[in-house]
Amino acid sequence: MASLTPISQSHSFLKRPNLKSPPPPNFSSSFVLKDFPHSKDLSLKLPRMVTRSAVVSATTAEKHRKRYPGEAKGFVEEMRIVAMKLHTRDQAKEGEKEVKQPEERTVKVWEPTVDGYLKFLVDGKLVYDTLEGIIDKAAFSSYAEFRNTGLERSEKLAMDLQWFKDQGYAIPEPSSPGDTYAAYLKELSDKDPQAFICHFYNIYFAHSAGGRMIGKKVAEKILDNKELEFYKWDGDLSQLLQNVRDKLNKVAESWTREEKNHCLEETEKSFKYSGDILRLILS
Repeated sequence: MASLTPISQSHSFLKRPNLKSPPPPNFSSSFVLKDFPHSKDLSLKLPRMVTRSAVVSATTAEKHRKRYPGEAKGFVEEMRIVAMKLHTRDQAKEGEKEVKQPEERTVKVWEPTVDGYLKFLVDGKLVYDTLEGIIDKAAFSSYAEFRNTGLERSEKLAMDLQWFKDQGYAIPEPSSPGDTYAAYLKELSDKDPQAFICHFYNIYFAHSAGGRMIGKKVAEKILDNKELEFYKWDGDLSQLLQNVRDKLNKVAESWTREEKNHCLEETEKSFKYSGDILRLILS
């Protein structure tokens, strides 16, 4: 590096350099290019510097954010895990629910009645009619994603109830469990889309799993193994379910973490309302 000391202080013809300190540079967020013509009004903004510590801090915060069970696989997996935990260990290996009420105990002796089963089908149809009407109306644009999924059950139930009628059975009117659940779904769908989607998921997916097992048991006991239309789907059921999973995950991508948690918290209510209707089979 060149020295600032004069080459030789004995040479009189060399003037001592002016070592007066220059004025400190101006690091304001803007400056004027005075050395260029027409520059009086030209102002350049300097980009804000992002410190390395801030980047590291943000990255660390993201890395240590609480991860929810199933989150890495998509929101549907989160819903599935929460739903499975609300089963007892007798009902599912992932179950964590402790039996506190008599109606929560696993039924040891399965003795359904035709009258009870008809009540279950009628109340179930009311709930499916309500769900499908809400989806068609689509008070929130996200609901429209779930039109014509192939999981709809209303028409299938209408066919089954007609079959029972043709066999000479009287078809009852909807009872309190169905009326109550349908009214709740209508109210919820107009103001709380995250909670409504929770019920949508649990109703359709539960029927495709445990619901089919129950239908088979009932058919063995009282229907001479007749398989009702309620338990049949047009097309590959596993693919239909996957298509809806994909749609649910897509819809949930726009939700905040708080909205997702709110949806998950509604699972217990969904189980309660559906359980009230299910127990009609044994009434």
